[in-house]
Amino acid sequence: MQISSVEFFPCNQRQEDPTWSFALATYPVIEGWTVAISVKDGNTGLGYAQAIPHIGASYEGVRAALEVFKPCLLGKDPLHIEAILLQMDAMLVGNGPAKAGIDGALHDLAAKLLGIPLNRLFGGPVRSSVPLIRIVPIKTPAEMAENSRKLVEQGYRYLKIKMKGDVAADVARIAAIRDAVGPDVHLTLDPNQSYSPKAAIQALTRMESYHIDLVEQPVPTHDLAGLKLVTENVAIAVEADESAMSVGDVLNLVANRVIDAVSLKVPKLGGLRNTLLAARICETGSIRYRVGATFGPRLHAAQALHLAASLPRLDYACELAEFDHLLDDPYEGLEVVNGALMVPETVGSGVIVRQGSGLAA
Repeated sequence: MQISSVEFFPCNQRQEDPTWSFALATYPVIEGWTVAISVKDGNTGLGYAQAIPHIGASYEGVRAALEVFKPCLLGKDPLHIEAILLQMDAMLVGNGPAKAGIDGALHDLAAKLLGIPLNRLFGGPVRSSVPLIRIVPIKTPAEMAENSRKLVEQGYRYLKIKMKGDVAADVARIAAIRDAVGPDVHLTLDPNQSYSPKAAIQALTRMESYHIDLVEQPVPTHDLAGLKLVTENVAIAVEADESAMSVGDVLNLVANRVIDAVSLKVPKLGGLRNTLLAARICETGSIRYRVGATFGPRLHAAQALHLAASLPRLDYACELAEFDHLLDDPYEGLEVVNGALMVPETVGSGVIVRQGSGLAA
């Protein structure tokens, strides 16, 4: 059996709230590409390649990288995933989001050909559902408190609060949210690199009284010494995000005990295979991890969900429900129950192509 066609389709989704913002950018539209890899028997594997400008992956750049990788796929055995991905790595360094789209389509196709749910390719599920953490974008303290209250009313018990690097304003945001949601909701903070190490230590020391579980990437990506300084000087657990752009980055963070935890994001790391490898590195080094934000269609979240369901040391909520505030989703499926996603038991990724989307099933 050989791969007979490789196609790419635009997958651009409007935000319900076009002012949705965080410290690095405002994205009224989430852009990306659907990757469709087919064999002659009619089976098609689907993946999602996300464009992430603030980490260097533009919409046009992702499309160009996908075209570069096409010769690595055509005529190849679709079950020889490792060989294909190794050839892609040799052909073009980096370009994690494009590689992740192809990786996702290959795993989806393999699961369909074998007649199994996607998670079986990662060793099978160790849990039937994965708890979710929902992101609260930057607005006024009152608006963020109200948005947080609504999410809790929907059943979510984990919230990630975006911050902007202004100590007084960020403390006001956290205080308003904690007051609105009560003491039992888990809060994670995400300044998206907007603090210096000393300012982060000052801010987080003031925020400790609001019972914060984690703080994600408080300082700039490159400042690993500063990140370690924060980790060693605050009571709140410190998590790497933008500093974990590759499997090699994760190895460095773990080996040097720079952080307490890592947010593993499938697009940045280059796909499900690399994310699984990064999780194993964290497990070996006794560093906590979770599956980070999956902005994009339900397909993107579903594939990350299958991986999260298979990770034995996962001990915190994952960011797998951000599709809920995006419009124009070409897929249907995924069931949120009491703030958790049920792991699909159907063949493949477990989502259905929406009628009229123009995509292969």
